[in-house]
Order: sequence, then structure tokens, then C-alpha cells
Amino acid sequence: MTARDIWTVDRLHHALPHSASRQQLLADVNLTPIDELPAVLDRWAAAAEALQAAAHRIESARITRKVAHRLPEDVTVEDHTADVLRDAGPRDQRGQGAA
Repeated sequence: MTARDIWTVDRLHHALPHSASRQQLLADVNLTPIDELPAVLDRWAAAAEALQAAAHRIESARITRKVAHRLPEDVTVEDHTADVLRDAGPRDQRGQGAA
């Protein structure tokens, strides 16, 4: 089953944790030429799947931080914003309708 078979734009929208990424998804969907839309949606589905795969570990780290005032020893803090944006597509093309 491909990402397009299990994801809808609405499901992708709800899977993204931040309003900026949700807004970018909707902008990409609305501004991308139809023939390029499947590839754009596949990239967003991959980003959403990566976030979902990490959700349990993130929640576990959040609880440990709240209770023990530290992160679990196997957790390192890394900013993956650039990775998510890269996977969604080139930033310089977003305003032109391609994700």
C-alpha cells in the first residue's frame, strides 16, 4: 500500500504537530500543479510517517523529563526542522507551487 492509499490531505494536516507545517502543507497542495501533486503528497506523507514513528519515543522522553527532570540517557536533542523541510521539498520553490 502506498502513502497515497492511506493518507488524505486531512489526515496529513492532523498528523503535523505545528501550525506552520500544517499551513505549508495546505499551501503546497493549493499551489502545486496537479501533475506534480502526487510527488508533493508523497513527500508530506513520508514526513508525517517519520513524525508518527517518533511519537512514542518523544512522549516517553517528555514524561521522563517531567518526572525525573532529565531526558532519558539514550535521548539526544537534535533539531530536525531542516530535515522535515528538506523532505517536504526545496524551500525556494514553495512559493511557486512545488513543495
